[in-house]
Amino acid sequence: MPSSSVCWGIEIGAGSIKGLKLEAAGDGVRVADFIHVPHKAVLSTPGIDQNDAMRIGLGAFINQVDLGNASVAISVPGHSAFARFAKLPPVEPKKVPDIVKFEAVQQIPFPIEQVEWDYQTFKSDDSPDIEVGIFAITRERIMERLTMYEEVGITPDYVTLSPVAAYNALAFDLSFTEKTPGTIILDIGTTSTDLVIAEAGRVWIRTFPIGGHHFTEALVNAFQLSYPKAEKLKREAESSKHARHIFQAMRPIFGDLAQDVQRSIGYYQSLHKDAKLERLIGLGSTFRLPGLRKYLRQQVQMDVFRLEQFKRLSLEGPRAGEFQAQTLQFATAYGLALQGLGMATLEANLMPASVIKTAMWQRKVKWFGVAAGVAVAAGAAMFVRPFIDSTAVNDNPPPREIDAVISRVNSLKNDAQDVLQAGQENPVVGQVLNLLENRDIPAKILNDVGLMLQSAQAKAPTKDGDPVFIVKSLSMDYSPPVDHSNDPNYVPPPPPADGSPPPPPRPSIEVTMEISTTAAATQADAQKLVISTIDAWLKANAKRPGVPYDIEVTPNPSRVVGTEVGGGRSEPAGPGVTQTGVPETRTGIMGRFGPSGGGRGGAIMGEGGGSPGAGAFDPNAGAASSTPDQSTASALEAIGRLAPLPATPPIAEGTTVTTFRVQWSNMINPPAPKSEGEPK
Repeated sequence: MPSSSVCWGIEIGAGSIKGLKLEAAGDGVRVADFIHVPHKAVLSTPGIDQNDAMRIGLGAFINQVDLGNASVAISVPGHSAFARFAKLPPVEPKKVPDIVKFEAVQQIPFPIEQVEWDYQTFKSDDSPDIEVGIFAITRERIMERLTMYEEVGITPDYVTLSPVAAYNALAFDLSFTEKTPGTIILDIGTTSTDLVIAEAGRVWIRTFPIGGHHFTEALVNAFQLSYPKAEKLKREAESSKHARHIFQAMRPIFGDLAQDVQRSIGYYQSLHKDAKLERLIGLGSTFRLPGLRKYLRQQVQMDVFRLEQFKRLSLEGPRAGEFQAQTLQFATAYGLALQGLGMATLEANLMPASVIKTAMWQRKVKWFGVAAGVAVAAGAAMFVRPFIDSTAVNDNPPPREIDAVISRVNSLKNDAQDVLQAGQENPVVGQVLNLLENRDIPAKILNDVGLMLQSAQAKAPTKDGDPVFIVKSLSMDYSPPVDHSNDPNYVPPPPPADGSPPPPPRPSIEVTMEISTTAAATQADAQKLVISTIDAWLKANAKRPGVPYDIEVTPNPSRVVGTEVGGGRSEPAGPGVTQTGVPETRTGIMGRFGPSGGGRGGAIMGEGGGSPGAGAFDPNAGAASSTPDQSTASALEAIGRLAPLPATPPIAEGTTVTTFRVQWSNMINPPAPKSEGEPK
């Protein structure tokens, strides 16, 4: 089970993914880790596939953090969910849940069985009234978001609205009570703004559709800029010499924002005649815009502050400055992590009960075997121990098997020492040992293949929902760094233009993948399809934070290797493929990964089915009788016998199947240098 004293709060924003890991420390919390993963482009950029961009960002996020032994809390945007508030009639406390459910049916604009919802009651010591906040999201939307997390191996424990998380962060950090001055929290996001009013022990939330995107669009229209350039200009507005002109271009959006804030305040005060709102606290990077605080102060006639740092949250060490600079962006993640630690004021959790039960069961299953083993051992000890004590002989010599095991351990230690010494003296042996440091890279490359196929499916979906590409084979060949010191014909590349020393040679993994498609009617159309999807993905993701290698491709990494027009005949059995076009693990055979022969090695994944009736596989056949390739072939034949793959259906008449070979290099980055005092 995840620890209740450690929690990751994860927010997928339009500009980046933010993660904050908190640990309970007495009455407070301590920052254990944090991460900020920018998207390739802001999600509001016209034409961008938002779901694809979020999946890529989550893939980069999960490659850089360890979520083990910690609970996970995530948020959903305020504009994709519902927050409704109502006063309850005077009833007995035990009847409150029934009254709340009745209110939920009235307030939520969807059938109650189609939503996930939760509620929070507010009661002041100075008033007999009970107010309730009802928070809900459609089951379709929450499952779509959970599926995205599940694809990268994350199963959240808590789901709540972004404005709820932002309120929880400030309520904890500023120690809100019923006596705290009436406070407005204004979190300006990319496409919408969350307004939270905290006053007299109660909370009220409203979300309206004005955000940073609208300021960017104003600059696009005013200066005839592309969206990315306008976004950059907006972020640099405060230091720009054209700040006054930029402010004038965005002034209409300032007015719309202030008008919605005033309308929200007016509506709240019409419901609570005695409300006294005294200050406004701004969150979000949009609050850095020049003149925004001054403009809002004039319009709402109250003090306007921008959150600069957290009072009860800090980080010591070399990353303290980095965390301080990004304080404004971590408020939602802060509130999410607090909810996972049980320190949140609002505890609304929209996580579906069915998903929670499934996750808890999966986490408990692995402990059943351990518990059973402990029970058996404890039971045996109760009966066996007295017998052992009664028959023990003090002068009984240790069994010879113990001496044999100790001797074997010492022999293995000596062998290991010899291997490590040889690695320092012989570069080839050293390369073999270095493979241990890169043993996780093939799995990351397979993940890349899955991401590029998902991206292709999103860009060019088929009418019937079938995969746009089928992976026929995938091979990986490892190449150690090439030493050209003894090659008289080697011409070194020109030195870097900045005068820095040339980078040292790097090991690489050469990847060759064969894919086929029936999504194009002609070979020329198929070539355009693969260039705009697979080739484009490889080039766009050449360098990514947290990935231990750089992708290098030629100008044209893919080429046609075969075309077939259906005529009622069958293709040979190929690998099983999921609905997204990602090869299933069952259908591939992971082979060797390491130097062999001339210093190269490979991992092979592809058509591994043998035909029924193939020759028997001898498990005892080894190096004395077979080469590694022969042993692999025998193993494939045995697997084909035991679990033959189904034959590929006949190709429909007139359907064109085009097969491509795609090749690229994964240049492995050197390990990051260890800081002083870090164990080597």
